[in-house]
Amino acid sequence: MNILRIICSPRGRASESYRLSQAIVEQLVASAPATPALLDVDATALPLVDTDYAAALSARQDPTDGSQDRGALRRSTELIQSLQDATHLVIATPMHNFTVPASLKTWIDHVVRVRSTFQITARGKEGSLEDRPVYVAISSGGAFGGGAHNQPDFLTPYLRHVLGTIGLKNVTFFSVQGTARGQAALDEARARVQAEIALHPFAAGMRPEFQAA
Repeated sequence: MNILRIICSPRGRASESYRLSQAIVEQLVASAPATPALLDVDATALPLVDTDYAAALSARQDPTDGSQDRGALRRSTELIQSLQDATHLVIATPMHNFTVPASLKTWIDHVVRVRSTFQITARGKEGSLEDRPVYVAISSGGAFGGGAHNQPDFLTPYLRHVLGTIGLKNVTFFSVQGTARGQAALDEARARVQAEIALHPFAAGMRPEFQAA
C-alpha cells in the first residue's frame, strides 16, 4: 500500500483538516497487512502553472523541444507520477469561501492534465488513471451541506467531478464542521466524524493484493 496525502491548509500539520486526515491514515494503516508507505505533499508550496505548462496543454500533441523538463511542467510530471504510484489518496483540506482553497486548486491544475491523466475523446474527457480509494478530510468554520442556515457547498461536488475526470471515482468525504463555533461544538464535531471513520470499511476499498487475509 502506498498512501499519498495532499496537505492544503496554510496551518499545515497544526490544522484541523490535517488532524482529521491523520485519523484516516491511521485507519488505513490498521487495515493493511503490512506497514504502508506514506508520502506527504504540501500543496501550499506548489508553484502555479506557468508559460511552459500552458503551452504544452494548448498544443495538439506533447512538445518535443524539452519543455516538459522545465518549470511547472516538470513539477506537474512529478506530481502525476506520485499520484499514479499511490494506491490510496488522502486530501486534507479546509473549505475556503464555500469551495477548495487555492493550494488544492493548484495541485489539481498540476495533475488534471490532458494526454496524461485524461484524454479528449468523441465522448468527452475520459480519465486515464486506474480508480483507487480517495478520502477527503474537510474542515470548515461553519456548517455546510443541507439545512436552511448552512453555507453552500461547492467543494464536494467540484472535487467529485474533477477527480472523476481523471478516473478517480471512489471518493469518500469526512468533515469537521463548525470549527469556529467554540470548543464544545468542535469537540462534538470531532466525536461525530471519528464515529463515522470507525464505521467505515477501509479495507473494502483496497485492491485484493492489499487486503489482509
